[in-house]
Amino acid sequence: MTGRSVAAVALGIAILGLIAGLRSFAGDRDSDNSEVGSSTTVDVETLVSGADLDRTIAALQGDLAEQESARGYSALGVAYLQKARETGGPTYYSQAEDVLERALELEPNNFDATTSLGALALSRHEFEEALSLGLQAKELNPDSAHNYGVIGDALLELGRYDEAFAAFQTMVDLRPDLSSYARVSYARELTGDIDGAVEAMKRAREAGGPRAENIAYTAVLLGNLHFNSGDVQQAEAEYEQAVRVLPDYPPALAGLGRVAAARGDLAGAIEHYELAASLNPLLEHVAVLGDLYAAAGREADAARQYELVETISALAETNGVDTDLENALFNADHGIDLEETLAEARAEYTRRPGVLTADVLAWTLYQSGQYAEASEIIDQALKLGSKDPLFLFHAGMIAYANGDYADALALLEAVADTNPRFSVLFADDAERALAEVSAIVRGGESAQAG
Repeated sequence: MTGRSVAAVALGIAILGLIAGLRSFAGDRDSDNSEVGSSTTVDVETLVSGADLDRTIAALQGDLAEQESARGYSALGVAYLQKARETGGPTYYSQAEDVLERALELEPNNFDATTSLGALALSRHEFEEALSLGLQAKELNPDSAHNYGVIGDALLELGRYDEAFAAFQTMVDLRPDLSSYARVSYARELTGDIDGAVEAMKRAREAGGPRAENIAYTAVLLGNLHFNSGDVQQAEAEYEQAVRVLPDYPPALAGLGRVAAARGDLAGAIEHYELAASLNPLLEHVAVLGDLYAAAGREADAARQYELVETISALAETNGVDTDLENALFNADHGIDLEETLAEARAEYTRRPGVLTADVLAWTLYQSGQYAEASEIIDQALKLGSKDPLFLFHAGMIAYANGDYADALALLEAVADTNPRFSVLFADDAERALAEVSAIVRGGESAQAG
């Protein structure tokens, strides 16, 4: 597993949109669904701007105990989604579902509960359900910018890119803010426009967000863009900026760990990832920490982290989160249960035929020795023009295995030119394969010349 977890960017941005959208509950709503029970003393503006999310949740719970309202339950549901985002705790998804469903019981056509359930479905990787809910919410409030984010995110994960990009454009037109610019950035990154992606993410940061975590997250996303394009120094600066905004912010700590690993500082990388994983035990943080332990020769520690990956996945699935694609990538990377993993990857590609899923399926096919089919599928992963070094590495190794040495050379050179230390697991493999393919191609050219 690499520094980017599957679909992490899009799903993280989904919650940003809801939190940003909730600012309008305090007075600039464009919906008719914003009536509040008289006992609701905690305004949603407090939710999105206050530093103490736990205190806000407790206050909302107290208000609802005195008098139920659809608006109060919707606000509490989004607070739980933000809590899940900030802590990595999947149990908050179940709590969010309960209160959002209760909001709809009180008011079946409540826009806020409907679009929030769409964001919840995105977080659980239920993309068809997310799209359905987003479209329902659109019928209730066609002018909501953040709901177009829910729709666009779902379309993106389903591989319906033209429609997704159109939804994001509508979102920007309606409300050019942190959430909409961040989506534009991600769309540009997917199509290989890294400069454009950086520009859009800078606009997202300049637009500002309702919580410090939102601002820190945009800095991390900027850092990731710089890291994947090989500018490790600028990536480090962005991760450090995120830590200044929000000390001990786990995604930023993980980013600093990536930077340390890229510089050959395994001890520093481990230290950062240990702290990130202790604060927010995301599957990605734990898996990379295991890889770092393995690279440092700490096999027992690595094994414990890999076992924890299974525990985290099981807990997520208990709370309705589909982790099949993440599990498939982890297993393919580590050569675990490849027959079963391939079946899971195929099923995911059928369910959500996007470029991220195509990449995972192609890599699993490669690891399973099915090189010809891997070559067909990796073309789908690259169809938008991605410059993600992981995609390029996978494509290069697949081309090498198929004897397509010229293509393999071009792809592996692109990895080296972009970021040769893109992965703790595979940077050395990429360097070694490039040397081998270069020798083969040079040898063939010498033979032709002779």
